[in-house]
Amino acid sequence: MKTVFTKFAVRISAVLVASSLAVAGSTLSLSAADEEGGTVHYPLQKPMEQSWSFSGPFGHYDKAQLQRGLKVYTEVCAACHSMRLLSYRNLGDLGYSEQQIKNYAAEYDVIDGPNDDGEMFERPAKPNDRFKGPYANDKEAISANNGALPPDMSLLAKARAPERGFPTFIFDIFTMYAENGSDYIYSLLVGYPEEAPDGVEVQDGLHYNPYFVSGSALAMAPPLSDELVEYDDGTKATMEQQAKDVTAFLAWAADPNLNDRKQRGFIVILFLLIFAGLLYFTKKKVWSDVAH
Repeated sequence: MKTVFTKFAVRISAVLVASSLAVAGSTLSLSAADEEGGTVHYPLQKPMEQSWSFSGPFGHYDKAQLQRGLKVYTEVCAACHSMRLLSYRNLGDLGYSEQQIKNYAAEYDVIDGPNDDGEMFERPAKPNDRFKGPYANDKEAISANNGALPPDMSLLAKARAPERGFPTFIFDIFTMYAENGSDYIYSLLVGYPEEAPDGVEVQDGLHYNPYFVSGSALAMAPPLSDELVEYDDGTKATMEQQAKDVTAFLAWAADPNLNDRKQRGFIVILFLLIFAGLLYFTKKKVWSDVAH
């Protein structure tokens, strides 16, 4: 029996060692030059950790920041990126009145129909319409962006959420760690260097960014710069401020019910703690007269 157990342990150890070597080898290959193909893959830069109002168990969205983020999206990001899953009426969660939402939606024309003649027609968007995208379809978007398809931003914050294994993810709710890809999006927006490092060749039409999840070069040029927008509340529109604001807006778009969910979770936990206390004292009372 001991011999069988020993052989089993040796085999398990061998598998673990082989797996470790394979992972190490693949990691090295990503950062090494492929001399035959001439292609160089560079390791990603770890996203810059930021403090977000919506992180942690008691986190919540800042409506003023979300409104600023909507302005950045409208005036900058919406030129290339769509928000197909978001409706204009959802902007009520940001503190806008019904009339303000109607006015914002009416700035866009959407296709509707057919009419009585069986023809499609354009009309001003209404609050129950989805956000109008910049392109009619994906092929038009690809053609307009040199073969690259700008991703839809509706769920981008969730799509870029970090994968944190056991046991780290258990403690994330007790820290200020953002539960989505906010750090990544912010880092990507502000992470464009003035030029690529020595030894890094970037193809024409691409832009070096060490935070890009699919490599180190992407088709999107640096989208933000200081004073690119003018905030209605007087906040200074630095590049970093714009990046934080639009990132918070994207986090809300991907998880608009975060505030309500955390409030309900707090109430449930409070109830369970009180209920557990009542059960404890009930047990003490019921068994107080029983001889040990």
